[in-house]
Amino acid sequence: MFFSFFGSMVIAGIVGYLSERWDLTRNGILPSIIICLGGVFLVYMIRIMFHLSFGSPGLDAIIGAAGALILVPTAGRGRR
Repeated sequence: MFFSFFGSMVIAGIVGYLSERWDLTRNGILPSIIICLGGVFLVYMIRIMFHLSFGSPGLDAIIGAAGALILVPTAGRGRR
């Protein structure tokens, strides 16, 4: 269980880093990684508590990280 959690966190960091390097987001490298880690943590907890998943833990990590990168910065920009 813990290996899949730490593996999901590593995948989240990679997704956050690559999204900045490929100019998909403009948050900065560290904020993007933190946003991805939060999204993956949320998806992982939902997977454990409710047994809902999209497939393997790696696929859940990629979907959670990408979803967080889409939702969090756009919600923050709407308030300004």
